[in-house]
Amino acid sequence: MTPRQNLFGVTLDALTMDQTVAHCLAAIRAGERLEIGVVNAAKLVNMRRDPALARAVSGCDLVLADGQAVVWASRLLRRPLPERVAGIDLFTRLLAEAEREGLSVYFLGAKQHVLDEMLRRIAVRHPRLRVAGSRNGYFADAEQPAVADAIAAGGADLLFLGMTSPKKEIFTAGYGERSKVALVHGVGGSFDVLAGVTRRAPERWQRLGLEWLYRTLQEPRRLGRRYLTTNVSFALMTGRELLLGRTASPSISTASRGES
Repeated sequence: MTPRQNLFGVTLDALTMDQTVAHCLAAIRAGERLEIGVVNAAKLVNMRRDPALARAVSGCDLVLADGQAVVWASRLLRRPLPERVAGIDLFTRLLAEAEREGLSVYFLGAKQHVLDEMLRRIAVRHPRLRVAGSRNGYFADAEQPAVADAIAAGGADLLFLGMTSPKKEIFTAGYGERSKVALVHGVGGSFDVLAGVTRRAPERWQRLGLEWLYRTLQEPRRLGRRYLTTNVSFALMTGRELLLGRTASPSISTASRGES
């Protein structure tokens, strides 16, 4: 059983990065299935608005704080999480562990040229990594069963989903088990970062919780309004929790998550 904290009606696993990696490897070695969900400020806001997204995240075996703002809010509300476990950092750690342990991986997501470039770079960085297969993330909802079956046929141990929310969470909830992988991790735009298409914020920006601003400066028209509205909403959510001194009732409870 992992230590947990409840924030905004969502149960998060209070783990460090090292503890998370160890937990993942232990689950794989024990033959257990593990679905990982990560949340940042924007996703916590959107979970209040989107019941399907909230249900999908709540069904994950591990739910981790991907955003620094979530860690700060947890400390302010006296339900502290030890540190940020960024999805992209967990992704790269698991790639290294998969290479060392001889585990096979499958990559699903991004545009084809982005996926191809990421695979080329990963092959240079991890020459002994076993890649069971890959597919771009552009497919209709009706194709999801066939995609899951193709992943299962490849015999991968780990599945990384380089897709946006809520598509990756809904695919995990609906087809993670059908894919027959030991571990599913939705990594969002990480494929673009590893392919060199998108620049990740420098570490100092990350420590200051300004990764969202760095991304906005790269794509102001697409991301500016989105981050502005979700950041304001998250600040209001945190202020409300602080004033009430308790966790407000969530629209979708995560209390039903199984123990892990």
